[in-house]
Amino acid sequence: MTVADIVVIGSLNMDIVAIAPRLPRPGETILGTQFMKVAGGKGANQAYAAAMLGGNVAMIGRVGDDEHGRQLTNGLAAVGCDVSSVRSLDVATGVAVIVVGAAGQNSIVVVPGANGSYQPSEFQADQHRLADAKLVMLQLEIPLATVTAAARAAKSYGATVILDPAPAPATLAPELIGDVDILTPNESEAVRLTGGVAQELSLDEARATASQLLATGAKTVIIKLGSRGCLLARREERSLIPAPRVEAVDTTGAGDVFNGAFAVAHSEGASLTEACRFAVRAASLAVTRHGAQSSVPNRAELTTFYAE
Repeated sequence: MTVADIVVIGSLNMDIVAIAPRLPRPGETILGTQFMKVAGGKGANQAYAAAMLGGNVAMIGRVGDDEHGRQLTNGLAAVGCDVSSVRSLDVATGVAVIVVGAAGQNSIVVVPGANGSYQPSEFQADQHRLADAKLVMLQLEIPLATVTAAARAAKSYGATVILDPAPAPATLAPELIGDVDILTPNESEAVRLTGGVAQELSLDEARATASQLLATGAKTVIIKLGSRGCLLARREERSLIPAPRVEAVDTTGAGDVFNGAFAVAHSEGASLTEACRFAVRAASLAVTRHGAQSSVPNRAELTTFYAE
């Protein structure tokens, strides 16, 4: 067990991925072109991305006592992520069933498994891991009560709390949002959190949505805008950080790469704007590859991408 600058508390899933010409319509069967099993889960993806990009990272979560759980844990350890607080339970490891269309769009069904069993009582055994963390990263693929307890504990230790509100609820409870320093929804999540219907936002709409989220108590809001980059919002600032143009083949996990990269840059002293710029470049490179963790670049690859 090591002291980590970045602690990720969240889900670990095995992703069951089918590549197809397009996403099937309800009730329709289509032929796919490729099948893969790749490590995933929003928590594990963000921890993996941060470790690949040079961060000092620890993962906290639960897997099943099965082959999927061992593969997920070993995969994180192989890139230097501390997995001493990833413990196995007597339930199945979480899985995500993903269909990816030729244009890079995806459709996902998540079965939580062990992630759903990670209750606040389980978290108590892990809470001490937050004592020396600079950043604590959270998502919503484990029970909300556990996320809320983790955010409160992180603030009590003085860490910066980053919440990726996915999958997005209709609202975020005041007791959670009050402990969040940086909220990082994508477009559809931001719209859902403000009571709207999922849609692609214009820049003006994104600014208005960010203002609504700030009004709920979020201190900083970063809305991930896919190929357009991200919108950084705090107090009177509304800054668009554009993404480089790439040919996307798979957007699975791109938001997680963004979060992992952002955390690494910010933990190294980068400003919020600089960290966003680093993150959009990492996510842009990731979407040119298939898979979630399998698409994550390392620091050298990202440096080359900068130059190009």
